[in-house]
Amino acid sequence: MKLEGEAQLLRIFIGESDKWHGQPLYEAIVLKARELHLAGATVLRGPMGFGKHSRLHTVKILRLSEDLPIIIEIVDSKEKIDLLLPHLDAMVTEGLITLEKVHVIQYRANGTA
Repeated sequence: MKLEGEAQLLRIFIGESDKWHGQPLYEAIVLKARELHLAGATVLRGPMGFGKHSRLHTVKILRLSEDLPIIIEIVDSKEKIDLLLPHLDAMVTEGLITLEKVHVIQYRANGTA
């Protein structure tokens, strides 16, 4: 797959404990993106954050939150991202979804274009 030039960055902010049909929501989203043949997805786990309800989620030595912030980032063409958005509408019941234009400089695997 060649991905170069103008693309979109989809960023999904959810909680680690969010579920979709019994599995972690972040996992379900990544698997759906893979099923739709998107270029790739990365899941980032945040040590601290808060959302709409201003409830603080944090990792502390004496207290471990079971609902740490999760960010899923996906970069692909507008057409491919548009395939995923209706699924996200159903899957993400709490959280934030953002979309921005990006310029892909390089997308390679094993040193090949």
